Amino acid sequence: MKTIPLNKHGLNASQLVLGCMGFGGGWSRDAISEEQVKRMHWAVDAAIESGINMFDHADIYAYGKAEEVFGRVLKERPSLRDEILIQSKTGITFPDKEAGLPTRYNFSKSYILAGVDGILSRLGVDHLDTLLLHRPDALMEPDEVAEAFHALKSSGKVRYFGVSNMSAGQITFLQRALSDRLVVNQLELSLLKTGFLESGVHVNQEAFRDTVFPEGTLQFCQMENIQIQAWSPLAKGLFSGAPLDGQPEPVQQTARLVKELAEEKRTTTEAIVLAWLMRHPANIQPVIGTTSPDRIRSSAKAMKVEMSRDEWYKLYVSSRGVNLP
Repeated sequence: MKTIPLNKHGLNASQLVLGCMGFGGGWSRDAISEEQVKRMHWAVDAAIESGINMFDHADIYAYGKAEEVFGRVLKERPSLRDEILIQSKTGITFPDKEAGLPTRYNFSKSYILAGVDGILSRLGVDHLDTLLLHRPDALMEPDEVAEAFHALKSSGKVRYFGVSNMSAGQITFLQRALSDRLVVNQLELSLLKTGFLESGVHVNQEAFRDTVFPEGTLQFCQMENIQIQAWSPLAKGLFSGAPLDGQPEPVQQTARLVKELAEEKRTTTEAIVLAWLMRHPANIQPVIGTTSPDRIRSSAKAMKVEMSRDEWYKLYVSSRGVNLP
């Protein structure tokens, strides 16, 4: 198995992660059904059979039901906990219409501690392998976060810590207060979202002004041995079978190229899309969000795909829609 940064921190994590946002019955307050528990079992089985041993959650997914349904699976299969790695996220507060409050972020000590207690309760476990701060809180006090992390680490509730959707500067600002190294940064990266590449290509170019991905973040994470995880790495299936009506020509062209490469390599289109990300020297760890056992198996084939430099660039240039400068 290819070595990724998390392995260097002592976590025997797979190259792919199964994201669990889509489980638990979706974004409603309805009770979890037995059918939803079965679907979670099927997905877990497909993941483990395919060599995926890491599962990604967040306290807000399906209003907490994604963690609850996973907890039901763990309760029915107690030995499973020792075979897998569980990651979750906290820090986002839903809007409160009655109080006139919008969606907001909260990295206060009390919120983080309460968030983790809720996560552990829903999952029915005594610890998380990794905890991520979900989206940057503009009012973050690094020293207060450090106090929360210290309490969680010393109590055995969390083994490792990370962040999501943060730039190199934000990570550096937070890290200065922490005694433990941050080991994960989860970002949106895919053939559709190539800003992580464009920020480097556009250095000293006019187009640099329109690049939104924070330049240097990938390089910083590589230097600091921080695992870069990619959320939405399949771009909602746009390059692997989703309807393309109305999509821009670069998307349609890239989907055709992905299909051609899949046929040449006798693999799946999902595997090609993910292998493209994994070919990057940062050793990106895609977090796949599918609930389909078949698609989980199709995605896992990416771990066996070898992609040449020429093939990688063909896909990249096709997705950006214009030649490199």
